[in-house]
Amino acid sequence: MSRTDNRAGGPLKAAGTSADAPGRTARERLRAERARQAARARLRRRLAVGAAVAALLATSALVGSLATRGDGGGRGDGSDWAAAAEVAEEGGGSGPYARYTAPAHARGEGGTDIILGREDAGHTLTLYEDLRCPVCAAFEQANGGRIREDAEAGRYRAEYVFGTFLDERAGGTGSRNALSALGAALDVSPEAFLAYKEVLFSADRHPDEASDEFADDRHLVGLAQEVAVLRGHDGFERAVLDGVYDPWALRVSAKFDAAEDVTGTPAAELDGERIQEGGAGVPPMDPGRFGRLVEAAMERSAGR
Repeated sequence: MSRTDNRAGGPLKAAGTSADAPGRTARERLRAERARQAARARLRRRLAVGAAVAALLATSALVGSLATRGDGGGRGDGSDWAAAAEVAEEGGGSGPYARYTAPAHARGEGGTDIILGREDAGHTLTLYEDLRCPVCAAFEQANGGRIREDAEAGRYRAEYVFGTFLDERAGGTGSRNALSALGAALDVSPEAFLAYKEVLFSADRHPDEASDEFADDRHLVGLAQEVAVLRGHDGFERAVLDGVYDPWALRVSAKFDAAEDVTGTPAAELDGERIQEGGAGVPPMDPGRFGRLVEAAMERSAGR
């Protein structure tokens, strides 16, 4: 599939994923602060819409096949996304989320940086994806193995930034819910995160874009049984069913929204340079072609 999935709404300028470096100019710091404020404002707007959609789905007879919250049947999403939004914005709130919790092995402010690989790697490959995106699934199936091997070998670190725009465009909560479950896997280990991500994007497990199968907590737990380290893991299962990382998922999604030049998924950047086929903005699906473009970008980056 060659098309990209465009996000609703305009993207925002992103601040860096690390702390301000010495020597950053006052203008850069001001721009970064404005970007953070804009991202927080967008987070409040989009989460309010998401909460309204969730409420509509819960009461509509047209979606009677969806189970009610927390009953573990059908496509039941046990999350309270309005309460999760409150915690994502403020760091604390009422309802099922006592406090904001980021997964172990996450980095950066609020734990929204998912960066895996060797610390001494000289480059960073950043991937932008939505867990409901079928093109992202195809990209993972084609290039995911190579990316993991390259990261393990120290050729670059792999950074993952996940959006949830398909929940807004197609309706439902599957992108957010799957991202929360992926956070529970990251809390177990980076290896569990990568293996579970591979399952979620696999050809025989990834749903159609219009389907909201990932909204079902029990379904997500069931898929995790294909990952040895997550099979029967009580902590992982409780985190998924209780939505422990729901607020974190919303903050990660806000980081995606703040990436100004990302208008669809999948997208890939090597040290900030877009890896794309022609001018379409989409990375190539062919592993050989993808690898050559990454290699060329690494050489250019090293020469800067």
